[in-house]
Amino acid sequence: MTDLDPFTDVLDGPVYVVTAASGGERDGCLVGLASQCSIDPPRFTVWLSIANRTYQVAREAEYLTVHLLRRDDRALAELFGGATGDEVDKFARVGWRPGRAGSPVLEQAPIWSTGRIEGRIEGGDHVGFLLAPVAVCPPMEGPPPPLLTYRELRDLEPGHPA
Repeated sequence: MTDLDPFTDVLDGPVYVVTAASGGERDGCLVGLASQCSIDPPRFTVWLSIANRTYQVAREAEYLTVHLLRRDDRALAELFGGATGDEVDKFARVGWRPGRAGSPVLEQAPIWSTGRIEGRIEGGDHVGFLLAPVAVCPPMEGPPPPLLTYRELRDLEPGHPA
């Protein structure tokens, strides 16, 4: 097996918080593996670690909400990336409102999209959730803010191993 580190170590993409609700439960986690994957029709794929509690909730969910984090959202990244929903109610510590089918929309993260789960893709220790957009944040005024990136969080101790 070939190690991808020489290739992936130079990547520095944005990070996201993905939230899900199903069966009376809700959870969310920090994600670094996500991308738009189709222009027409518009589609987005987000990859969740199978070790993560959010994955367990997302398996039964109809919708996921994907929040882009701004550079000044480090505390939000630390909460959703450094704590596990197995031990902490992350939503007791942030403002949020229920979106489609209860999928939490975080008040502190104004750049978000909710998508209906159209498919799942097995990918090793992560599963990709193919999302068709059903709700999107209002357009931003002015230039886009600087986004929080993976490299800026390399020192973050994860709540679960990948």
